[in-house]
Amino acid sequence: MNRTLGHVAVFCGLLVMALLVRVTWVQAVRGESLAEDPHNRRVLIEAFAQPRGDIIVGGEAITGSEETPGSDLKYKRVFKDGPMYAPITGYFSQAQGATFLEGVHKDVLSGKDVRLATGPVDRLTGKKARGGDVITTIDPKAQQAAYKGLTDLGAKGAVVALDPGTGKILAMASTPSYDPSVFAGNSREEGEEFTRLDQDEAKPLSNRAIRESYPPGSTFKILTAAAALEHGVLADINAPSGVPAPYRLPLSSTEIGNVVPNSQCDKVSMKTGMQWSCNNIFLDAAHRTGKDRMRETAEKFGFNKEQFTPVRTAASGYPAELDKPQTALTGMGQGSVTTTPLQMAMVTAGLANDGKVMKPYMVDELRGPDLSLIERTRPEELNQAVSPGTARKVQEMMEYTVSDGTGSKVKIDGVVVGGKPGTAQHGTDVRDERPYAWFVSYAKQSDGTSPVAVAVFIDPADMDISRSDIAGGRLGAPIAKAVMEAVLKK
Repeated sequence: MNRTLGHVAVFCGLLVMALLVRVTWVQAVRGESLAEDPHNRRVLIEAFAQPRGDIIVGGEAITGSEETPGSDLKYKRVFKDGPMYAPITGYFSQAQGATFLEGVHKDVLSGKDVRLATGPVDRLTGKKARGGDVITTIDPKAQQAAYKGLTDLGAKGAVVALDPGTGKILAMASTPSYDPSVFAGNSREEGEEFTRLDQDEAKPLSNRAIRESYPPGSTFKILTAAAALEHGVLADINAPSGVPAPYRLPLSSTEIGNVVPNSQCDKVSMKTGMQWSCNNIFLDAAHRTGKDRMRETAEKFGFNKEQFTPVRTAASGYPAELDKPQTALTGMGQGSVTTTPLQMAMVTAGLANDGKVMKPYMVDELRGPDLSLIERTRPEELNQAVSPGTARKVQEMMEYTVSDGTGSKVKIDGVVVGGKPGTAQHGTDVRDERPYAWFVSYAKQSDGTSPVAVAVFIDPADMDISRSDIAGGRLGAPIAKAVMEAVLKK
């Protein structure tokens, strides 16, 4: 009998020990991962238990929190001018999670960031820290101009505006867009609305400004010119080039002409080539510069690398393995080169800033609920992509393109403006696909510095417009002008 009781006692002791080991394992080893598991209902209850901090634009909150009746998730997110600001805020949903600034700075907004820690008395009583605020770099007037320009066209597209001297993102619009408020809760109807948006062929949930890349077309010619000048392939932008039009690709029988009559581009200088967007001049410049030096310059402007604004962007691409015909095609922004609208804004801003490319960012400060400063973003140089002398020669050509060439629709009275329009062929059969329309530009102040550079991208696939009317100077320039005027008026 005693022996049996002993066995039972040993068995019970082993069970207790196993239980203790398991509890220790769960609490000490897996505790953090379990606490952060999105399927843990307590995590959701805690995340939505109190009002969230706000995202601020121009001194005003563009987000808020409202109570959710009849739910254990007490508060849900609401957004002001949601579709206009969605590419910046992202969404914060009880059912779908968080994206963009709502996701990147979720700990600050929720109050979980350690820098928002409450005092010892609050910790003893279990009082939670209130959420802090995210102060953006966005200029509300520039953002309105960008979004209105795209929606008035009824276009799929994107606009990015930068401050060339600091890298601040002044505007970031993407259309078609969505209102993050409509699926901020977890009701069946809100879930169905998210599914509808997610499956929409127009891709309203996608941020075309930073997450999708496209062939840049003739806007890339400003980078081609910079590369050729920087590497000594070209010295005088006013000297006749001797490059015939149409242009025969190296090692090929394929000839490429121009939108304007070939006679207007035959053997002209690079400055005239930029003025009329002569393909032959830039095909030859890229061919003579070579794939390695072209790629080196592109990478100094930010290609082939993700940017963090702090939201992660897609990497624009200038491939390493190109043959001579492919290299030539990149000179006019076709072939294998791809870019985001943000990247083309960075190229334009870098040239406007005398060759210095600044890291782009859209968060100026993080602040506590008592307005105390938690963190401030300092402008940071990405690269001196080209020399000031090279950059000023490209500026001269871009400004001539606006004053006397294809960029005239972006002129602003009393302001020096440089610009370059572009169209980009894409798809497997360019005869069937409507080309993309691009426009890049910058505005100068009287001291020669530039407060704003803009890239406009338009996909006219669903627009009621003839193919012959698709041009960056016609579609994109008025939007770029409106955005620059908004910044200049400020």
